[in-house]
Amino acid sequence: MNMDFSAGWTLVFVILTSLLIFFLSFKTICKRGNLPPGPTPLPILGNILQLKGGEMAKCVLELRKKYGDLFTVYFGSRPVVIVSGYKMVKEILVERGDEFLARGDMPTFDTYYKNYGFAFTNDMNRWKDLRRFSLITLRDFGMGKRSVEDRIIDEARCLVVELKNTKESFLNPRQFFNQAACNIIFSIMFGNRCDYENEDLNAVLTYIYETFVLISSIWGQIFDMFPRLMRILPGPHTKILSHLEKLLKFVEKKVKINQETLDPNNPRDYVDVFLIKLEKEKNDPHTDFNMTNLICSTLQIFFAGVETISTTLTYSLLILMKYPKILANVQDEIDKVIGQNRVPKLQDRNQMPYTEAVIHEIQRYIDLIPMGAPRKTTQDVQFKGYTLPKGTNVFPMLGSVLRDPACFPYPTEFNPQNFLTQNGDFQKNDAFMPLSAGKRICVGEALVRTELFLFFVTILQNFDLKSPVPREELDITPEVSGLGNFPKPYKVALISR
Repeated sequence: MNMDFSAGWTLVFVILTSLLIFFLSFKTICKRGNLPPGPTPLPILGNILQLKGGEMAKCVLELRKKYGDLFTVYFGSRPVVIVSGYKMVKEILVERGDEFLARGDMPTFDTYYKNYGFAFTNDMNRWKDLRRFSLITLRDFGMGKRSVEDRIIDEARCLVVELKNTKESFLNPRQFFNQAACNIIFSIMFGNRCDYENEDLNAVLTYIYETFVLISSIWGQIFDMFPRLMRILPGPHTKILSHLEKLLKFVEKKVKINQETLDPNNPRDYVDVFLIKLEKEKNDPHTDFNMTNLICSTLQIFFAGVETISTTLTYSLLILMKYPKILANVQDEIDKVIGQNRVPKLQDRNQMPYTEAVIHEIQRYIDLIPMGAPRKTTQDVQFKGYTLPKGTNVFPMLGSVLRDPACFPYPTEFNPQNFLTQNGDFQKNDAFMPLSAGKRICVGEALVRTELFLFFVTILQNFDLKSPVPREELDITPEVSGLGNFPKPYKVALISR
């Protein structure tokens, strides 16, 4: 009798649980409304089974084969519209950019930025005011008493000295490139550079790199799918939050130093100009020029400026060791145009089409931010026959653009001919958008292009590259593929030319 009673309650529990799951599944599916089709999500879990951790970008591109250039996946219970291919990505970023202008959800960053700063805010007025201010200020300090080109040339000299001090030993060059890129941002944001041995500098660089890697890993991806749960669970993802907190405190400390030494009549850097603006508008209750936005905007520029350059340069040496003929061609062009007796100048770029093509091809091939930074619709949007309600998250798949066979003759291989005419002249390509496109393109995009050319050419003017393993054994596929792509760790010896 007791066994029958127990079995009966078990059956009732199973039936009720099944009904609950069915109800939740039905509710989740119904939420789709008229969103683009996609794989059926599980209750609460969404499409986690289709989106393997650590291979997010790869999994999304696999789903593209079935669902096309426009489809919907669920990050937990959150629907995300995936947009792929040059034509469609250009449409949402450029042609209809205002409808997709808000920043999409990124819980790993949002936990600490909390909608402040200009890079991660959904507040369109805040974004416009802070971005306009940042563009003007960065331009002023790039074209002021010492142009940004002069700063980079000086830092490139310091980098060459540091690399020569390695005595041609095998090493991972990332830290050196981190330090060089960081000093350029330091000089613009805080008015000074640091020695490569500076402990604060190297601690900050460690936090930036580890944060970016963790956010791109399986832990960061699960955090973005289930932020409420992951905030209370232990695991490697907790380092993301602790590192961001340390970075914000570091910036806060630097801002305080600027405050104590500020001369309103002689601003030295980005932080000084922001502090002056903050003081002028302190009685305006609606102003976005406050201390929180200063700290968050500064860190956002700092974070992006360091990691973009460092990862690209680190990846570039690995690729060039894999393709020694391309390396030789670049060095031949450097020798013909610049020689060994003067430093490279930005104006040399116009006479170096092959080198320019190689730099562009490196950026295209490594696909630094394969899924792009997420956007949100600013209003209800009718798009390709579907309805995207206001606030819908949208991922513009930049990697699909950079490998669009309709735009590049060699989409899946590393080949500088993707940016060269038959006569060997450099040719631009509208599908080249490694740092996004439209109104929300990376604020430091011009600085990135200048740094990449001057650092890249200076390194290859001074050094040959030697690998400890045969080039056939060099693996140029990325280490992780989520928010960002990173080169697998490798060693190189820089041999003085």
